[in-house]
Amino acid sequence: MILGLHYAQITIPKGAEEEGKKFYCGLLGLLEKEKPESLKGLGGFWLKKVGDRDVHIGTEDGFDRLKTKAHLAYQVEDIYTGVLEQNNIQIIEGVPIPGFERFEFRDPFGNRVEMIQDLVVTGD
Repeated sequence: MILGLHYAQITIPKGAEEEGKKFYCGLLGLLEKEKPESLKGLGGFWLKKVGDRDVHIGTEDGFDRLKTKAHLAYQVEDIYTGVLEQNNIQIIEGVPIPGFERFEFRDPFGNRVEMIQDLVVTGD
C-alpha cells in the first residue's frame, strides 16, 4: 500500500551543483540538507523540507530538460515574480486553474518550475 510521497527529484547536469545551490538555495531561499555519506559520491544535493517533503537535486547528462513538461509545483503563500524577473528569469503564464494563481519558469538548467498559490480561503 502506498502511504504518500516521500520526496521528489529533479536533475541538473553533472558538475553543476554549485550553480544549482546558488539558484535553489540562494535565489529561491530553500535550505540544503546533508546527504547520507553513502550517497555523496553520486553528485547532486538535497533540499530540506519544501512544505512537508524533501526535494532531491540529482545529476545526469544527455537529457534535454527544455523538451519535457515534467516539473515540480511549489505552493506559495504570496505569489511573486519580482525576484525571478530581477534575475532575468523569463516568467511563463500558466494555463488558468479556477481557485489558483500560478506561473511557470525554467531554472538555469532548463527544468520547468511552477509556483502556485491557493486563492480559496478555508475557515475552521
